[in-house]
Amino acid sequence: MTTASANATLPESTLVAHLFDQAAQPLRAVTRARLAQALLDWFTAGWSARDLPAAATLRGLGQTLMPGAGQAALFGTNAACATPLAAGFVNAGITHLREIDDAHRAAMLHPGVVAITPVLALASSLRLTRERAARAIVAGYEVALRLGEALGARHAGQFHATATAGTVGAAAAAGMAMGLDAPRLHHALGIAATQAAGLWQLVDDDAHESKSLHPAFAVRNGMTAAYAAQVGLPGARAFFTGRRGMYAALAGEGPLTSVDGGLDAPERLHTASIKAWPACAMLFTPLDATRALIEEHAISAADVQSMKIEIFPHALKIAGVQWPVKPAEASFCLRYVLAVLLQKGALGIADTEAPDIDNPTLRALAARMWVLPKNEFQEAFPQRRPSRVTITLHDGRQLAAYRELRRGDPEDPYTWAGLQQRMRTFVPAMNDAQAAALGAWCERFTDAAQDAAPFAPASALFGAT
Repeated sequence: MTTASANATLPESTLVAHLFDQAAQPLRAVTRARLAQALLDWFTAGWSARDLPAAATLRGLGQTLMPGAGQAALFGTNAACATPLAAGFVNAGITHLREIDDAHRAAMLHPGVVAITPVLALASSLRLTRERAARAIVAGYEVALRLGEALGARHAGQFHATATAGTVGAAAAAGMAMGLDAPRLHHALGIAATQAAGLWQLVDDDAHESKSLHPAFAVRNGMTAAYAAQVGLPGARAFFTGRRGMYAALAGEGPLTSVDGGLDAPERLHTASIKAWPACAMLFTPLDATRALIEEHAISAADVQSMKIEIFPHALKIAGVQWPVKPAEASFCLRYVLAVLLQKGALGIADTEAPDIDNPTLRALAARMWVLPKNEFQEAFPQRRPSRVTITLHDGRQLAAYRELRRGDPEDPYTWAGLQQRMRTFVPAMNDAQAAALGAWCERFTDAAQDAAPFAPASALFGAT
């Protein structure tokens, strides 16, 4: 068998061909609408974090690592000023700071941060049209999510899949934006795969503040891989299924058919979830269940004698903080977010940005919570995220609610109006004019007549201060 014929039989080759087949098809109305939602979600995440000290740290780090002036905009700066690589690195980190960027049940990663960020970073220098940008973003989602699904739960328990599968997704998005042909795009994905990493050991060692570097490095490495392939450097061909490829080396155990199977299915973009809570997505079903009990029975923290939370065990591998000792841990502490929800009837951005971790009422309520991992719930993971919340009231009544899907999952999606309201909730500093301008820019992706228009947004849409 010749090298060419051997390459043609690789699942990786089939995946690359699939990206070009998708790009050759007209963009469907539902895909345009979902793309507009994904972009609004991405901008919401960036705006919500632009003024954090960590965002300033990332902007400074980006200039140190990749100095120089450029045309790419950064969240929280006054003008387009960065090189594409710096913008990709910085904006990826910033959009992940608040833990509100989109997610995916089966792939267990944040696809928008790796698929959208590199395309926006390249938009000005490449003079991308809206249609070309759309094709590149769709490709980024497709690769990141297919590889994440294939890697599966064992991988996701040890590695942050946004930093592993996400690196290859970023290369796909960047490579399609740059106009690489199929052989060079395959090389780009192979180069990116050899640079994919992201250990969850940072959670075990209380280094949550560095989690935003995972998507930052993923986007930087993915973009670098596309640049390298463009100038002719080769990449691993069997980068995922080879004997020392990602699946074998990074504890893959999911279905390998996700790489090259079901190619007639809708774009993977449609399977992503938009997050309803400013917290780790592993905690959403108990939050949804608790909110349902609050709304149905009009209860508050003062009514609660004790609380039992049964949850799928994988959640506690990622979000197992017993009680936060610093702000970066608040989004990963089930007891904290549930205590705030019961006390306030809501959980907002401020509750995780400046958590009231010394509040005696919250601490007392958390002490009456029992978190119980249930192995039978794990059997449904990752397609479902089962959780049961049982609250015993001081009057002796027991109230229970069970959830296995989350608000914002494909089965319970946001409307456009709901997504705009979510943006205003998560970004209270945004004024009406800014919200209208950002919403209008994203919504133009639903109009095929805008396909030839320039994609690069004005720096004002990045929340220039």
